[in-house]
Amino acid sequence: MSAANEYKKVTTHALQEMKERGEKISMLTAYDFSMARIIDDANIDVILVGDSASNVMAGHISTLPITLDQMIYHAQSVIRGIDRALVVVDLPFGSYQGDSKEALKSSIRIMKEAGAHAIKLEGGAEVIESVKRILSAGIPVMGHLGLTPQSIFKFGTYTVRAKEEAEAEKLRTDAQLLEEAGCFGIVLEKIPAKLAEEVTKSISIPVIGIGAGAGVDGQVLVLHDMLGITKEFSPRFLRRYANLYDDIKGAVEGYISDVKSRDFPNDKEQY
Repeated sequence: MSAANEYKKVTTHALQEMKERGEKISMLTAYDFSMARIIDDANIDVILVGDSASNVMAGHISTLPITLDQMIYHAQSVIRGIDRALVVVDLPFGSYQGDSKEALKSSIRIMKEAGAHAIKLEGGAEVIESVKRILSAGIPVMGHLGLTPQSIFKFGTYTVRAKEEAEAEKLRTDAQLLEEAGCFGIVLEKIPAKLAEEVTKSISIPVIGIGAGAGVDGQVLVLHDMLGITKEFSPRFLRRYANLYDDIKGAVEGYISDVKSRDFPNDKEQY
């Protein structure tokens, strides 16, 4: 049994211990009770109630449309399904940018109404006042640098970030700022592996990567991508561990066939 499995409850302190002893941190998204219960039972370390729910649960093309109320609903559902994992909830677009009081209000709602364990927000220097204000209320904060999907219309593309030195230097500085402010961890998304490893070594808090190579402290993927429920999204960093789209479709086709042919229900399947 790995040391991580010894934790009855994963905390921000546990993640810090894992980084310090070189144990990798596992993190996946979840948005509902049933999936959260399964991945918690599998001993995932961290569950991210991601604003990616906007894409995989609601069918939007970006994360921007999802509201704070909707994020709280998803977070409530996940919290009911877990015993062990640390649950981090994304602050959605428009609930924290440019107004640190609004950021704190949004964070308090997530913690009180959902029973979440921490919040995550995107950005560095431009959101540092919000980070500090949220932390001042005793709410754990996880940062998010690199490709920040809420800024997709600014970037204009989902390609790798921080390939140019100026952007790489800003990312290094932002990571230091987030650590100094008191964040318990940072997600680095879709940046060069060498830069991600450099940043991970330069700060003492855990760094979780998505498309950021192997030199970080842990990995996160979107559950629906990893399980092969979504098919249209195939970036280089994604490894599919199942092909549930075809499995579920096949099961439904079998059910339809059995209903149409009067095979279901049979004599043993009725009262």
